[in-house]
Amino acid sequence: EDVKDVKKGVAAVKVQVLAKEDTDMDGVYFSIELPASYAGKGSIKMDEGDAQSLHGNLAGLTDKPVSTVSFTAPQQRLTLHFATPVALLLRNETDRNGSHLQLYIPLHQGKLGKGTTVERELTIAASGVIDNAPVLLRIDTAQTGRMFKGFGGNFRLQNARTDPQVIDYCLDNLRVAWSRVEMPWRFWQPQKGDHPVDSARSGKLDPRVKKAMEMAQRLSKKGIPVILSAWSAPSWAIEGAPRSSPGPDGVWGNPLNTGNMQEIYQSITGYISYLKEAYGVEVSLFSFNESDLGINVRQTGEEHAALIKGLGAYMAQHGLKTKMLLGDNSDANSIDFIRPAMEDSATHPYIGAISFHSWRGWEKPLLEKWAAAASRLKRPLIVGEGSIDAQAWGYPAIFEEPRYAREEINLYVRLLNICQPLAILQWQLTSDYSPLAGGGIFGNHAPLHPTQRFWNLKQLGDTPEGLKAMAASADKADISIAALGNNKTHTYAIHMVNNGPSRKAVIKGLPGEVSKLRVFVTDSKRNMEELAPIPVRDGTASFLLTYGAYITLRSR
Repeated sequence: EDVKDVKKGVAAVKVQVLAKEDTDMDGVYFSIELPASYAGKGSIKMDEGDAQSLHGNLAGLTDKPVSTVSFTAPQQRLTLHFATPVALLLRNETDRNGSHLQLYIPLHQGKLGKGTTVERELTIAASGVIDNAPVLLRIDTAQTGRMFKGFGGNFRLQNARTDPQVIDYCLDNLRVAWSRVEMPWRFWQPQKGDHPVDSARSGKLDPRVKKAMEMAQRLSKKGIPVILSAWSAPSWAIEGAPRSSPGPDGVWGNPLNTGNMQEIYQSITGYISYLKEAYGVEVSLFSFNESDLGINVRQTGEEHAALIKGLGAYMAQHGLKTKMLLGDNSDANSIDFIRPAMEDSATHPYIGAISFHSWRGWEKPLLEKWAAAASRLKRPLIVGEGSIDAQAWGYPAIFEEPRYAREEINLYVRLLNICQPLAILQWQLTSDYSPLAGGGIFGNHAPLHPTQRFWNLKQLGDTPEGLKAMAASADKADISIAALGNNKTHTYAIHMVNNGPSRKAVIKGLPGEVSKLRVFVTDSKRNMEELAPIPVRDGTASFLLTYGAYITLRSR
């Protein structure tokens, strides 16, 4: 799919499909989900025909091939023009976000033979009334919540050639408050009867384990707390043949071998103990990565609770301060996974924090459940992997698109407001999902340089230390806002993302001690640019919210 800006409000789209094998199917379609406003009071007009309502039965509306189709809703209009006429498919569909209209544009219908290429070209034009009404923002510094230690990162080593440059750049230019590294467990103890600590002490440490431990040491020496997570397990520690992708039954990963739990505890504790002994790293938290899904160790909620009790007690008995990370879920949707441990008070002494990954499950009511779990257990909440598209590695050019950068930081601001996490750990601060471009990463051989995503992360990471979440709200749904502050030092940071048009904003509720606010902006054209400070009078300040911008206000 190739999309080019033609002019304001108009894009040219070219879609091409290549069949690498003979493919038996109904067809291939380019699909557009229409905004909800079109379904209720909208209309459709095809070529020179009359406008017809989109409310109710859609049968027969799009039977004939057309060159142009226009959708009109109150204050909005969407027009598609096709290079060659095409018969469209328009359907009412429902998903978890509710009902909507879905338009399907055929690229090809019927079987595709091996080597066949089909393509379609169209232009999409959007117009409407822009809502430039001022935005009212409010903060309440009297309502304080949990501490935000800051932005962090994952440092799972996967690309020996390109990882080092990205890691160096990020650690030199970002304030990294928390970190997460891998425990390459299957290389630490390949056989059940091995004695990995003795082997390590005698200089027989697997190179992959050595590099992972050195990564943890580098972070620890910078004063950055370390989470240790295991992705895969040695074959003796699991049931069945190891698998890193779903089987025919659609199930991922392998359960731990319950007959070897004492050996499992001993192996993991030995790794953490040796990391402390030889590298000076006191691991803060331990987890199996995404064990709710099975990437690659799979557990039920009950098994997860049992592991917390068993391994947690074993580590404590052997003098380690390392606690267990509750959850470390693949996304926010699977919150039921942590309930057995929450309901079992015997797990609580060994739980150091709660964690989920932010790939999916962004609805406010769901995120509020994670915040409530942290409050109930009186434990910090950590976003163990932060980003928005778990498959983005498959089309890495998206990392440099302004929309992707904005949606990623928009989610982080919402997480700050709703979940009040201790830290958000970017996936990753290596060349995998890199916030940098060039340097050979994903085939880009330009000089290494920061992208818009990097500047978003830096702006978030520069939040002053020692601030707690504070209540914040906006009277427009397309503005995300989060406030952090310290009422003793009168230090405040207010993060916001404007997903709508440029317009004036008024913020109320600022303390009387604040007379000016520094302004930082990152968007497609500005990299954490500091603008002129804005004055504050009687707790109120006014400023311009520019389109698509991530804006941070900080007290001087």
